Amino acid sequence: MLKIIRSNALFIFKFLVIVVLTASACKEKPKSESQNTNESEVIVDEAILPKKKEKAKKVFRTFENLADTTFVRLADFSDGFAFDMRYATSNNFLKEKVYDCAECYTRVKTVKALLKANAAFKKSGVKIKFYDCYRPNSVQYKMWAIVPNPQYVANPKKGSIHNKGGAVDITLVTLDGEELNMGTDFDFFGKRAYLDNFDLPKEILDNRKLLKETMEKHGFWSTRTEWWHYNLQGSHKDKIANFKWDCN
Repeated sequence: MLKIIRSNALFIFKFLVIVVLTASACKEKPKSESQNTNESEVIVDEAILPKKKEKAKKVFRTFENLADTTFVRLADFSDGFAFDMRYATSNNFLKEKVYDCAECYTRVKTVKALLKANAAFKKSGVKIKFYDCYRPNSVQYKMWAIVPNPQYVANPKKGSIHNKGGAVDITLVTLDGEELNMGTDFDFFGKRAYLDNFDLPKEILDNRKLLKETMEKHGFWSTRTEWWHYNLQGSHKDKIANFKWDCN
Protein backbone atom coordinates (compact mmCIF):
# COMPACT_ATOMS: atom_id res chain seq x y z
CA MET A 1 0.00 0.00 0.00
CA LEU A 2 2.80 2.41 0.90
CA LYS A 3 4.56 1.61 -2.39
CA ILE A 4 1.39 2.50 -4.31
CA ILE A 5 1.04 5.83 -2.50
CA ARG A 6 4.70 6.67 -3.15
CA SER A 7 4.34 5.67 -6.79
CA ASN A 8 1.24 7.85 -7.21
CA ALA A 9 2.92 10.78 -5.45
CA LEU A 10 5.93 10.52 -7.76
CA PHE A 11 3.68 10.40 -10.81
CA ILE A 12 1.75 13.50 -9.67
CA PHE A 13 5.04 15.36 -8.97
CA LYS A 14 6.38 14.56 -12.46
CA PHE A 15 3.10 15.64 -14.02
CA LEU A 16 3.15 19.00 -12.21
CA VAL A 17 6.77 19.61 -13.28
CA ILE A 18 5.82 19.01 -16.94
CA VAL A 19 2.83 21.39 -16.67
CA VAL A 20 4.97 24.17 -15.14
CA LEU A 21 7.73 23.79 -17.74
CA THR A 22 5.22 23.76 -20.61
CA ALA A 23 3.46 26.89 -19.33
CA SER A 24 6.79 28.66 -18.97
CA ALA A 25 7.83 27.78 -22.51
CA CYS A 26 4.56 29.09 -23.91
CA LYS A 27 5.02 32.55 -22.47
CA GLU A 28 5.91 35.20 -25.06
CA LYS A 29 9.57 36.03 -24.89
CA PRO A 30 10.27 39.75 -24.43
CA LYS A 31 11.63 41.49 -27.51
CA SER A 32 15.28 42.32 -27.45
CA GLU A 33 16.40 45.86 -28.29
CA SER A 34 17.31 44.69 -31.79
CA GLN A 35 13.72 43.51 -32.30
CA ASN A 36 12.11 46.78 -31.28
CA THR A 37 11.05 48.85 -34.29
CA ASN A 38 10.77 52.63 -34.16
CA GLU A 39 7.56 53.74 -35.88
CA SER A 40 9.49 56.34 -37.85
CA GLU A 41 11.82 53.69 -39.27
CA VAL A 42 9.18 51.28 -40.60
CA ILE A 43 10.00 50.07 -44.12
CA VAL A 44 7.05 48.93 -46.20
CA ASP A 45 7.08 45.32 -47.35
CA GLU A 46 7.82 45.53 -51.08
CA ALA A 47 5.21 42.84 -51.71
CA ILE A 48 2.53 45.30 -50.65
CA LEU A 49 3.59 47.95 -53.14
CA PRO A 50 2.37 47.87 -56.76
CA LYS A 51 5.09 46.69 -59.13
CA LYS A 52 3.85 48.72 -62.10
CA LYS A 53 2.12 52.03 -62.57
CA GLU A 54 -1.58 51.57 -61.88
CA LYS A 55 -4.67 53.72 -61.91
CA ALA A 56 -5.35 55.75 -58.78
CA LYS A 57 -8.43 53.74 -57.73
CA LYS A 58 -6.50 50.48 -57.84
CA VAL A 59 -3.55 52.00 -56.01
CA PHE A 60 -5.81 53.24 -53.22
CA ARG A 61 -6.71 49.66 -52.34
CA THR A 62 -3.05 48.94 -51.56
CA PHE A 63 -3.24 51.36 -48.62
CA GLU A 64 -5.78 49.25 -46.74
CA ASN A 65 -3.16 47.24 -44.86
CA LEU A 66 -0.81 50.16 -44.16
CA ALA A 67 -0.83 52.48 -41.17
CA ASP A 68 -1.29 56.16 -42.02
CA THR A 69 2.16 56.92 -40.58
CA THR A 70 3.99 54.32 -42.69
CA PHE A 71 6.48 55.72 -45.22
CA VAL A 72 5.92 54.86 -48.88
CA ARG A 73 7.66 55.79 -52.13
CA LEU A 74 5.50 58.08 -54.28
CA ALA A 75 6.79 56.68 -57.56
CA ASP A 76 5.21 53.33 -56.61
CA PHE A 77 1.83 55.03 -56.27
CA SER A 78 2.35 57.35 -59.23
CA ASP A 79 -0.75 59.06 -60.53
CA GLY A 80 1.09 61.00 -63.18
CA PHE A 81 3.29 62.92 -60.76
CA ALA A 82 6.46 64.61 -62.01
CA PHE A 83 9.71 64.81 -60.04
CA ASP A 84 12.70 67.17 -59.87
CA MET A 85 14.34 66.31 -56.56
CA ARG A 86 16.56 69.35 -56.17
CA TYR A 87 18.42 68.31 -53.02
CA ALA A 88 19.73 65.26 -54.86
CA THR A 89 21.55 67.80 -57.06
CA SER A 90 23.47 71.02 -56.47
CA ASN A 91 20.67 73.02 -58.12
CA ASN A 92 19.31 74.43 -54.86
CA PHE A 93 19.96 77.32 -52.49
CA LEU A 94 22.54 75.24 -50.58
CA LYS A 95 24.53 74.77 -53.81
CA GLU A 96 25.28 71.25 -52.58
CA LYS A 97 23.87 67.76 -53.01
CA VAL A 98 22.57 66.45 -49.66
CA TYR A 99 20.57 63.39 -50.77
CA ASP A 100 22.41 60.28 -51.90
CA CYS A 101 19.83 59.72 -54.62
CA ALA A 102 16.61 61.24 -55.94
CA GLU A 103 13.62 59.70 -54.18
CA CYS A 104 10.32 61.05 -52.90
CA TYR A 105 8.85 59.39 -49.81
CA THR A 106 6.01 60.55 -47.54
CA ARG A 107 3.66 59.00 -45.03
CA VAL A 108 0.63 57.09 -46.33
CA LYS A 109 -1.86 59.76 -45.19
CA THR A 110 0.12 62.40 -47.10
CA VAL A 111 0.11 60.32 -50.29
CA LYS A 112 -3.64 59.80 -50.05
CA ALA A 113 -4.21 63.56 -49.90
CA LEU A 114 -1.74 64.20 -52.73
CA LEU A 115 -3.45 61.68 -55.01
CA LYS A 116 -6.79 63.39 -54.48
CA ALA A 117 -5.29 66.82 -55.09
CA ASN A 118 -3.56 65.63 -58.26
CA ALA A 119 -6.83 64.19 -59.58
CA ALA A 120 -8.37 67.64 -59.12
CA PHE A 121 -5.42 69.36 -60.83
CA LYS A 122 -5.73 67.06 -63.83
CA LYS A 123 -9.21 68.40 -64.46
CA SER A 124 -7.49 71.76 -65.10
CA GLY A 125 -4.91 70.17 -67.39
CA VAL A 126 -2.01 70.22 -64.92
CA LYS A 127 -0.35 67.92 -62.38
CA ILE A 128 1.97 68.08 -59.37
CA LYS A 129 5.73 68.22 -59.72
CA PHE A 130 7.82 67.55 -56.60
CA TYR A 131 10.99 69.37 -55.56
CA ASP A 132 11.24 67.83 -52.09
CA CYS A 133 9.24 65.41 -49.95
CA TYR A 134 10.07 63.59 -46.72
CA ARG A 135 13.53 64.56 -45.49
CA PRO A 136 15.46 62.33 -43.03
CA ASN A 137 16.56 64.19 -39.93
CA SER A 138 20.17 63.32 -40.74
CA VAL A 139 19.80 65.34 -43.96
CA GLN A 140 18.37 68.21 -41.92
CA TYR A 141 21.64 68.20 -39.95
CA LYS A 142 23.59 68.34 -43.23
CA MET A 143 21.58 71.34 -44.37
CA TRP A 144 22.00 73.07 -41.01
CA ALA A 145 25.76 72.59 -41.21
CA ILE A 146 25.77 74.40 -44.57
CA VAL A 147 23.28 77.15 -43.69
CA PRO A 148 22.78 77.38 -39.89
CA ASN A 149 20.09 80.03 -40.20
CA PRO A 150 16.54 79.20 -38.97
CA GLN A 151 15.14 81.72 -41.45
CA TYR A 152 16.08 79.31 -44.25
CA VAL A 153 16.70 75.91 -42.60
CA ALA A 154 14.81 74.45 -39.63
CA ASN A 155 17.00 73.60 -36.66
CA PRO A 156 17.39 69.80 -36.81
CA LYS A 157 17.03 69.51 -33.03
CA LYS A 158 13.44 70.69 -33.38
CA GLY A 159 13.02 69.35 -36.89
CA SER A 160 10.67 70.42 -39.64
CA ILE A 161 7.46 68.91 -40.98
CA HIS A 162 9.59 67.65 -43.88
CA ASN A 163 11.31 65.46 -41.25
CA LYS A 164 7.90 64.13 -40.22
CA GLY A 165 6.78 63.07 -43.69
CA GLY A 166 3.98 65.63 -43.87
CA ALA A 167 5.47 68.42 -46.00
CA VAL A 168 6.10 68.71 -49.73
CA ASP A 169 7.69 71.34 -51.96
CA ILE A 170 5.83 71.38 -55.25
CA THR A 171 4.87 73.26 -58.37
CA LEU A 172 2.50 72.59 -61.26
CA VAL A 173 3.31 71.41 -64.76
CA THR A 174 1.17 70.79 -67.80
CA LEU A 175 0.31 67.19 -68.61
CA ASP A 176 3.19 67.38 -71.10
CA GLY A 177 5.60 68.44 -68.35
CA GLU A 178 5.95 72.19 -68.96
CA GLU A 179 6.22 74.16 -65.71
CA LEU A 180 3.67 76.85 -64.99
CA ASN A 181 5.09 80.31 -64.28
CA MET A 182 5.06 80.84 -60.51
CA GLY A 183 7.15 84.00 -60.56
CA THR A 184 10.33 82.57 -59.05
CA ASP A 185 12.31 79.38 -59.03
CA PHE A 186 12.07 76.92 -56.16
CA ASP A 187 13.96 78.05 -53.03
CA PHE A 188 13.95 81.71 -53.98
CA PHE A 189 13.91 83.53 -50.65
CA GLY A 190 12.53 86.98 -51.24
CA LYS A 191 9.27 88.95 -51.40
CA ARG A 192 8.60 87.86 -54.96
CA ALA A 193 7.99 84.34 -53.59
CA TYR A 194 5.49 85.51 -50.94
CA LEU A 195 1.91 84.35 -51.39
CA ASP A 196 0.61 87.69 -50.14
CA ASN A 197 2.61 89.58 -52.75
CA PHE A 198 -0.03 90.54 -55.31
CA ASP A 199 2.17 92.96 -57.22
CA LEU A 200 2.80 90.36 -59.90
CA PRO A 201 1.47 89.58 -63.40
CA LYS A 202 -2.02 88.04 -63.52
CA GLU A 203 -0.70 84.78 -65.01
CA ILE A 204 1.55 84.20 -61.97
CA LEU A 205 -1.18 85.11 -59.49
CA ASP A 206 -3.65 82.77 -61.23
CA ASN A 207 -1.17 79.88 -61.19
CA ARG A 208 -0.40 80.37 -57.51
CA LYS A 209 -4.10 80.64 -56.71
CA LEU A 210 -4.84 77.36 -58.48
CA LEU A 211 -2.03 75.64 -56.56
CA LYS A 212 -2.97 77.11 -53.18
CA GLU A 213 -6.74 76.71 -53.35
CA THR A 214 -6.61 73.14 -54.64
CA MET A 215 -4.05 72.01 -52.05
CA GLU A 216 -6.02 73.64 -49.23
CA LYS A 217 -9.22 71.92 -50.38
CA HIS A 218 -7.42 68.60 -49.94
CA GLY A 219 -6.11 69.10 -46.43
CA PHE A 220 -2.89 71.09 -46.85
CA TRP A 221 -1.94 74.51 -45.56
CA SER A 222 0.47 76.90 -47.20
CA THR A 223 3.46 78.94 -46.05
CA ARG A 224 3.16 82.69 -46.64
CA THR A 225 6.78 83.20 -47.72
CA GLU A 226 7.18 80.12 -49.94
CA TRP A 227 4.64 79.56 -52.72
CA TRP A 228 5.94 75.98 -53.18
CA HIS A 229 5.68 74.69 -49.59
CA TYR A 230 2.63 72.75 -48.30
CA ASN A 231 2.04 70.91 -45.03
CA LEU A 232 -0.61 68.27 -44.42
CA GLN A 233 -2.93 69.36 -41.62
CA GLY A 234 -2.20 67.55 -38.36
CA SER A 235 1.17 66.22 -39.52
CA HIS A 236 3.02 68.44 -37.03
CA LYS A 237 1.93 65.92 -34.37
CA ASP A 238 3.92 63.09 -35.98
CA LYS A 239 7.37 62.08 -34.81
CA ILE A 240 10.59 63.39 -36.34
CA ALA A 241 11.94 60.52 -38.41
CA ASN A 242 15.28 59.39 -39.73
CA PHE A 243 14.04 56.61 -41.98
CA LYS A 244 16.44 56.31 -44.96
CA TRP A 245 15.58 54.78 -48.30
CA ASP A 246 17.74 52.33 -50.21
CA CYS A 247 19.30 53.98 -53.26
CA ASN A 248 19.68 50.59 -54.95
